[in-house]
Amino acid sequence: MRIGAHVDSADPLAEAAVRGADAVQFFLTDPQKYNSPKPREDADLIRAAEVDVYVHAPYIVNVASPNNRIRIPSRKLLMAHARAAAELGAKGLIVHGGHVGSGADLAAGFVNWRKAFEYAESEGGLPLPILIENTAGGDNACARRFDDLARLWEAVGGFGAGFCLDTCHAFAGGEDLTGIVDRVKSITGRIDLIHANDSKGGFDSGQDRHDNLGNGKIDPELVVAAIRASGAPAIVETPGGVEGQSADIALLRERAGN
Repeated sequence: MRIGAHVDSADPLAEAAVRGADAVQFFLTDPQKYNSPKPREDADLIRAAEVDVYVHAPYIVNVASPNNRIRIPSRKLLMAHARAAAELGAKGLIVHGGHVGSGADLAAGFVNWRKAFEYAESEGGLPLPILIENTAGGDNACARRFDDLARLWEAVGGFGAGFCLDTCHAFAGGEDLTGIVDRVKSITGRIDLIHANDSKGGFDSGQDRHDNLGNGKIDPELVVAAIRASGAPAIVETPGGVEGQSADIALLRERAGN
């Protein structure tokens, strides 16, 4: 069972080592800017490491948006980050499900997601799996409610899209964590990664505020159960730096590994 953490990108292998992590996730650029990744001097070391590597796309990426000035740069940025992540031997590129904005037709967002995959194919194809992540907030989000997730998967499932289940996002988004793996797999057929996070916000609050396991509103045994049922690797995106994340990794390794 591979368990790790989201860490600073400056030296992700060192960050993994001090946490005792089997896996690591990081950004390649500022997550709030449309910056294309640059080659990393430690690329050879990252590719050769025994640690599993995941890259998170910038938060600003929203390929579902009806706004051309957001959607088209997002498609290009997603492709650039996919190529850069593949150069590092990453097992997947995580990207949020996106939204269409207040008053817009959510159906357009699913169409735009399909067009993003079609664009990628026209550019030579995706060099690694794109793992779409469920989100916590927004009533016009493509991957908050699982009935909407089903509509999204009708649009992108045929392109080989993967799925990243965030426990905080699901709980805050109004989805019961009991039996959640079976419900997700009935829609997507797969769970490639778990973001194992507690939630500062309450159930269905729409608040994307992560907490350390056992400190927030989620029973940690529900997070453990999701990891066990999915068989997927887990990444904690929790606060507290080395100390906080190391404790979360240790908890999951002890309880989910049994």
